[in-house]
Amino acid sequence: MQTRTLGELAEYVGGRVCGDPDVKIRSASTLGRAGEGDISFLANRKYEKQLHSTKASAVIVGNETVETGVALLVAEDPYYAFMQIMVLLHGHRKHEKIGISTQASISDSAKIGSDCHIHNFATIADEAKIGDGCIIYPGVYVGQGAQIGNDSIIYPNVTIYDGCKIGSRVIINANSTIGEDGFGYASHKGVHYKIPQTGIVIIENDVEIGTCCGIERGTLGDTVIGHGSKLGDLVAIGHGAKIGPYCLLVAQVGISGSTTFGHHCIVGGQAGIVGHISIGNNVTIAAQAGVTNNIGDGEIVLGSPAIEANQGKRAYSMIQYLPEMRQSIRRLEKRLKSLEEPEKHPDGL
Repeated sequence: MQTRTLGELAEYVGGRVCGDPDVKIRSASTLGRAGEGDISFLANRKYEKQLHSTKASAVIVGNETVETGVALLVAEDPYYAFMQIMVLLHGHRKHEKIGISTQASISDSAKIGSDCHIHNFATIADEAKIGDGCIIYPGVYVGQGAQIGNDSIIYPNVTIYDGCKIGSRVIINANSTIGEDGFGYASHKGVHYKIPQTGIVIIENDVEIGTCCGIERGTLGDTVIGHGSKLGDLVAIGHGAKIGPYCLLVAQVGISGSTTFGHHCIVGGQAGIVGHISIGNNVTIAAQAGVTNNIGDGEIVLGSPAIEANQGKRAYSMIQYLPEMRQSIRRLEKRLKSLEEPEKHPDGL
């Protein structure tokens, strides 16, 4: 952990200081938890009232007209500036430099780059290729002919099946599986016959995969995770799906086979997407949505089945009133029926 002045931090992120530039900053925290020596940030206006009670020594904001009693670091993008300062003050996770363990199983035909660190009980199969500067943790299996680019980190018990291609600076968290067979079966007379899965998984540069994810290889084509995309925990990607660059898939998302995503899409937790559809660019899919049709560029959808967000909010806000509305309709139907019945004469005529 390093100590910097607020002025030094402002220079580092390309911002400017309103207040004392010599304030000492040792760490970073939220507005509510920050104390002396901490820097915090305001990226959402609904938390602005906390500026009057925070004990932070400085706050990163996007507008110097914000009223507060603490020093301000004004930046174009406060949250991005906060990230930069977090990295500067705290750094990322450190990895022990152990070299190549004698207890790792590495095929003679595998190729290992320079400055790699391969832990106990990792297995590198025939003709696999590991780039420079990679960290391979215990229990990892890298299958025959699989490739991993430079500076990638593979956490414990990850399995990378044969032939799969992992880019550079990729992070795959513990217990995830890359390149398992796709869920493909031909059903004939009540029996499900397995279809060979001849594609691979391609994970492009700067992707991060969460824990316990499953990414299936394609039946005929390849399954692709695009450059810079990030997957949360327990995400399942079906065979032949293609996720475009810079997408964010939150935990427990399920995407069926052969579905294609554009770039910069966001998918909320527990959303499910059917197979063989197309999702455009800059699409947002709300948590627990059920997507059954194509979605065009820039759309925001929610609900199950997923519909346009504003329409969905109106529709789903009515659900709580449906029982009362049902009773009202029944009363109106009964009244209408009574009005439509012909009035009977007292003598029956």
